Amino acid sequence: MPSRIAIVDDDPLLREVLVDYLASQGYETLPCEGGAALRALFAADPAPDCVILDLVMPGEDGLSVLRWLRAASDVPVIMLTSNDTSIDRVVGLELGADDYVAKPADLRELLARVRSVLRRRPASSAVLAVPMSASPVKAATPAVTAASGEAWFGRWRLDRARRRLVDPAGEVLPITGAEFGLLCAFADHPKVILSRDKLLELSGTDPGEVFDRAIDLRITRLRKKIEPVPGDPTVIRTVRGHGGGYEYLPSEGPNYGR
Repeated sequence: MPSRIAIVDDDPLLREVLVDYLASQGYETLPCEGGAALRALFAADPAPDCVILDLVMPGEDGLSVLRWLRAASDVPVIMLTSNDTSIDRVVGLELGADDYVAKPADLRELLARVRSVLRRRPASSAVLAVPMSASPVKAATPAVTAASGEAWFGRWRLDRARRRLVDPAGEVLPITGAEFGLLCAFADHPKVILSRDKLLELSGTDPGEVFDRAIDLRITRLRKKIEPVPGDPTVIRTVRGHGGGYEYLPSEGPNYGR
């Protein structure tokens, strides 16, 4: 079954170009003129596997749509920015976008980025059915059983099979595909200092596809989710000097911070 790509842009000509091009590459394309149409898609089944989202739209802008998406789903989001300035990229990445493409979009570049984010999120990965808030929600299983070799990030256990974080009470913490890739990289290399370039490589991201602050922004988002005190991280530590980097310090599982 082909991946479903939602294209959210108020420009009908651009939507048509992107729809035709991605359809010619084997994707099922779902044009949306704005946030309302995208919400209708997510209310249907199946939901899109990737969203290409314009940030500058009349009425509800792309940032508002992105906030809504990140409160409800881990679906990969590629921003379409009106220019290639760092402020556009920083704001979008801080809100949870996985990647960006500057307008006018190069179609081959956009295709490469779509393929990249989809590789980090297998087609079987489902959109999280959660309320429209950033709060964790109850999972179907009320408890988590400890097992050897598990990776804990604060009070959250990395559930690789379902691509999520879950705590001992069964609460699920939504994460993006890019965040999942980073968590797996850290889990596989505990107490090892990893450079930004190495993290991009281990998390399945082509270092040439993102700018150098992308890892910093994604780790800042992760810390807000997993660290007891985000401003004083004890799980993912910043290492100063010698080129810098980050180090994952495994926590003590369900009893962490208690």
